[in-house]
Amino acid sequence: MSDITIVEPAGEARVAAPLIQARGLRREYLAASTSPFTRRTRSVALDDVDLDVADGRALGVIGESGSGKSTLIRLLLGLDRATSGTVEIDGRVVDASASARSLHWLRRETGLVFQDPYASLDPRQSVGAIVSEPLRALGIGGDRRARVAEVLARVGLDPDMAARYPHEFSGGQRQRVALARAIAHRPRILVGDEPMSALDVTVRAQILALLRELRADGMTLVLVSHDIGVVQNLCDDVAVMKDGRIVEHGATAQVLHRPAQDYTKQLLAAIPVIPGR
Repeated sequence: MSDITIVEPAGEARVAAPLIQARGLRREYLAASTSPFTRRTRSVALDDVDLDVADGRALGVIGESGSGKSTLIRLLLGLDRATSGTVEIDGRVVDASASARSLHWLRRETGLVFQDPYASLDPRQSVGAIVSEPLRALGIGGDRRARVAEVLARVGLDPDMAARYPHEFSGGQRQRVALARAIAHRPRILVGDEPMSALDVTVRAQILALLRELRADGMTLVLVSHDIGVVQNLCDDVAVMKDGRIVEHGATAQVLHRPAQDYTKQLLAAIPVIPGR
């Protein structure tokens, strides 16, 4: 991993054992065949990635499209199997080949918010059924209706909306429903794959405020985002990805204001700037 620059604030003490730990992650895919007479080649989506995320920290993962960001979080969540390498959550190995029941412990520890609130919610289910889905799937007891009402209120929605269906909501409200579903089972880790990219500026600010509240409660966050401003305002640390590798990783202020790698400098230079500001 000699091409990775690790940037750390001077004098800051290293944290204890990480909540999320990835070592040597590699993911290869067979490329589409161009001819029945040629051998299919392999494309590398992730190449020898090491990553640590401490309990209670927020990590932003940035990079161009196709850099491996979404592949990385799929491997961290056990949604895909690595070609090689390991992932551990709180010291337990994530085995994507295990049965769904065997991975209940991982689903209990993690919540996921997708990019598109229109595609991530089942239009045939009521909001109450959608939000309570992880409670049912994981066999979490208690008053589920009360928990749904509680979590809807937490994300700024009226609990009475539980009887409605996704088509009755705006895009921002749907993303709030998706966030409610992701935290209904009280996970320790929340993962967002571009969760604000499909939202307008006002709604984005509201979702950002909700994520800050969750962070304040001690939730660990892994956020994939093209929006450097969101990462800067929400994340403690940043990992910069290029061609399936992490090329720079460190504290947000250090990486974004004093980047060590040329690629990071180019990425930051591409951010539009309003004249006169």
